[in-house]
Amino acid sequence: MLRADGTPAVLKLQPVDEETAGEPVALRAWGGRGAVTLLEHDAESGSMLLERLDAGRGLGAVTDVRVALRTLSEVLTRLHAVAAPPGVRSLADVASGLLDRAPRAIPLLPDPADRGLARTCAAALREVLPEPGDRLLHWDLHYDNVLGAPDGRWVAIDPKPLAGDPGFELLAALHNRWPETDVLPHFDLMTEVLGLDRPRAARWTLARVLQNLVWAAEEGTGSWSDHPDRRIAEALLTRY
Repeated sequence: MLRADGTPAVLKLQPVDEETAGEPVALRAWGGRGAVTLLEHDAESGSMLLERLDAGRGLGAVTDVRVALRTLSEVLTRLHAVAAPPGVRSLADVASGLLDRAPRAIPLLPDPADRGLARTCAAALREVLPEPGDRLLHWDLHYDNVLGAPDGRWVAIDPKPLAGDPGFELLAALHNRWPETDVLPHFDLMTEVLGLDRPRAARWTLARVLQNLVWAAEEGTGSWSDHPDRRIAEALLTRY
């Protein structure tokens, strides 16, 4: 569709819930710097009019995974340059709630190795939770959530915004193109581009693994013996 001024646009329709309520707030804060530009928003329906991107030009189609990962990491640097505004959820609250749920969820995991990993990840989260961060996070930035704009920019779409530490952002990219991912070199690339402290970023990544394990336990998912997140966590634990 075109706006009245001729600007190409796309209409995004979605329900207003805990995950989506902060999206227009975040898009306004980013103002097109690393994320799709918000043109109009109807608060009652949750609908948004966004700049039109090239759906056929995404990072998921870039064959060299390291080139794609560096580009994704550069997008994250632009997103994280913005402090989280009021109106988005906090990582502190999400992480605290996760630790509250973990003691009930972990025993539901059928594999003892998964239960042990979940407890290790919970301990890592407790180490970093006192300093949860204040950056505006995307929370779900993988390759298929980065599209090309007509002017050549790579921009993020579909954020689930949080106020928090950028280390919590890394897992989605690390497991999205599994088994192409070379865990430690790719983790090093991301933390280098983002300027993150690696041990701290590793702990926040383990916290994200814990979140996925808790969801798996609550949903009755089976063993994670071949799950990418287990392999990623094991690799990080060998070094950090």
